[in-house]
Amino acid sequence: MSEPLIHARGLSRSFQAGEETITVLRDVDIDIWPGEMVAIIGASGSGKSTLMNILGCLDHPSAGQYHFAGQNTGELDPTALAKLRREHFGFIFQRYQLLSDLDALGNVEIPAIYSGVNRGERQRRAADLLAQLGMADRLDHRPGELSGGQQQRVSVARALMNGGEVILADEPTGALDSKSSAELIELLLELNRQGHTIVMVTHDPNVARHAHRTIEVSDGRIISDTRDTNETVQKQVQPLRQEVLAHTPPQAGPEPTADRDGSQLARLREALSMSVKALTAHRVRSLLTMLGIIIGIASVVLVVALGTGSQETVLQNISSLGTNTITARPGSGFGRRDAQRIETLVSADTDILAQQTFADSVSPAVSNPSSVIYRNVEASAQINGVSGDYFQVHNYNTVVGTVFGARHVDALEQVAVIDEDTRDTFFTDGSSPIGQVLLLGRVPVRVIGVVSSSGATFGPSSLNVWIPYTTAMARVSGQSFLDSIEVRVADGYDTTQAQNEITAILTAQHGSKDFFLINSDTIRSTITSTTQTLTLLVAAIALISLVVGGIGVMNIMLVSVTERTREIGVRMAIGARRSDIIAQFLIEAVLVCLIGGVLGVLLALSAGYAVSSLNEKANLVFSNTAIAVAFLSATMIGITFGYLPARAASRLDPLEALNRE
Repeated sequence: MSEPLIHARGLSRSFQAGEETITVLRDVDIDIWPGEMVAIIGASGSGKSTLMNILGCLDHPSAGQYHFAGQNTGELDPTALAKLRREHFGFIFQRYQLLSDLDALGNVEIPAIYSGVNRGERQRRAADLLAQLGMADRLDHRPGELSGGQQQRVSVARALMNGGEVILADEPTGALDSKSSAELIELLLELNRQGHTIVMVTHDPNVARHAHRTIEVSDGRIISDTRDTNETVQKQVQPLRQEVLAHTPPQAGPEPTADRDGSQLARLREALSMSVKALTAHRVRSLLTMLGIIIGIASVVLVVALGTGSQETVLQNISSLGTNTITARPGSGFGRRDAQRIETLVSADTDILAQQTFADSVSPAVSNPSSVIYRNVEASAQINGVSGDYFQVHNYNTVVGTVFGARHVDALEQVAVIDEDTRDTFFTDGSSPIGQVLLLGRVPVRVIGVVSSSGATFGPSSLNVWIPYTTAMARVSGQSFLDSIEVRVADGYDTTQAQNEITAILTAQHGSKDFFLINSDTIRSTITSTTQTLTLLVAAIALISLVVGGIGVMNIMLVSVTERTREIGVRMAIGARRSDIIAQFLIEAVLVCLIGGVLGVLLALSAGYAVSSLNEKANLVFSNTAIAVAFLSATMIGITFGYLPARAASRLDPLEALNRE
C-alpha cells in the first residue's frame, strides 16, 4: 500500500493549567493519504481542533511522533516548520483571520511574499485566484468591506496561493449562513477533485457527510474512522493519491525568483513595504510614537546650534576687542576693592613697552563716564582717553574722517573720535558730525572721525567717545595715572612669551608686581572651552529626552505587539519565519525614529528661523555634523529600543497568537 502523506503515532497533547495538567489528546494514531477529503468531528473540547493544529504544524505534541511526507516534524526547528507550513499547507480559519489593514489582493499574496515570489508574479496569481472564486470585483476591498462569505473566499484564495497541497479548514462554515456554507462546501469539493488533500474540523454532520472519510474524536481519542463506500468516490480519490505521490502536486504555486526561501534583500524590501503599510494604517499612533523622538532630536540640534552660535558671537566680540592683545591693569586681579586707589601704571610704562620687539602697537587708557551734550541732545557716554594706536590695537575701521595721532596727544588737543552709535544718537538728521563740537561735561571737543562700533561689550552697551589720553587726564579726570595699558603683540610673536616679558619689564619698573595681565588668547580659549562644556552639558540633557523618546517607542511597540498578536499568529500560520517578524517590527521602529528624526530636524530649523526673525541678535549656527549625529542617534534608538518588541513578537507561539482575543 502507498505511504501516507500524514502519518502520526501515539500523539498526546497536555496543557498546564495552574497546578493541574489537562490532557487534550491521548495516544492518537492517524494516517491521511494524498487526495483524501477528511472530516474530523466531535463535540466541543473533544480535541479535534488540537489534532488539526498539530497536523498543520501550528502546535506540537507532548508525546508521540508526527511525520509529514516522511519527515519527522519533531526534529524541525521553527524556521523549518515555517517553511513546511509555507510550502505545503493552506489554512482556512473559522474567523477568516484576514489582516484588516490589507485589501483582498494584499491578504492573498502574503504567503507568496514569505516564499520570495516577485511582486508582479504573485499579484497576478492572487488576482487570478480571487477571480476564479468570484471576487474579481473585490480585489481592492478591505475585510471590513466584505461579507462573511466573501471573506472566507479570500481566506481560501490565500490558502491556495502557494499551492495548498494540504488544506486545513477549522470549522470553515461556522460563521457563514446556509447559502455561503453550501458554496464553500462545493468549493472545497472542487479543490479536492483538483487534487488537494482536504482536512476539515467540524461539528456539523451535514458538512462532514461530504467528506470521503470521517474521523470522530471524543475525550482526546479517535473512537471511529469511517470511509465513504461509494465506488464512484473511491474511483475519484485513488488517481489523485497516485498523482500526488508521483510528486506532481496539482495547482502548484508560483516559483520564487531566487531560492525557495527568497533572497535576503527581497525579504527586507518586502518587510519594509509591510512596515510602511502598518505605519500608514495607524497614522495617529505612529505620530504619537514619534513625538518623543521629534522633541529629542529638535532639542539636540537646537542646543548645539545655539551653543555654536553663542560661541562664535563671543569669539567675534573678543576679536573685535583686539586680537593677540595683552592688557595690564593695576592691582592683583578683578574684584579688588582698592583697585581704583592703586596708582601704579603711568605714561612711562607705555613708552618702555612701545619700544619692545613684541609690541606692534601700545595704547594707554583712562576711562570715565560723563554726560555728552550736542545742541539740545544730551546722553551718557563713556569718555575714553587713549593714544592713536588704540584704534589699531582694537581693529577699529574708520567710517568717516580720521583718528587722532601722536601730535594731538602731545599737544593735549581737544579732538574726539566717536562710534556709529554716538553719531546716530546726536546727529539724527543725517548731517555729518565732522567738525561739530560736543560738550563732555564742561569740556568742548571737536569731532574729527567716526569709527565702526565693535559691539564688543560684556555689559550694557554704551556710547563711546575717544579723546587723547593726555587731554582726558589733564582736562576731564584730572588723574596722573593710567587705568590700563593695552599691547597688541606683533604677528608671529608668541603671546605667552610676550606676557612673560611684559611682566618682567613692569615688575622691574615698579619694584614689585602691583599689576595683573589679561591675555585675550587666554580669554578666547577659556570661553571656547567653557561654551563647549556648557553645550555638551545641555546636549547631554537633550539626549536624555532622546532616550525617553526611545523608551516611549519601545513601550508603544510592545503595546503594538499585544494589539497585533493575532496578526502575528496569522503571518506565522501562513509561513512567516521568526526573522520575518523581527525584520518587520524592527523596521517599523527604525522608520518611526528616522521619520521622527527628519521631523525633529525640520522643527529645529523652523524654530531657528523663527528665533532669528524675531531677534536679530540671536545667532544659531546649525551643524551638519550635529544633524548627521541626530539621524544616527534616531537609527540607533530605533534598533536598540525596537529589538526587544520585535524579538517578543517573533517568539510568540503561532497557535496561542491566533487564539488571543
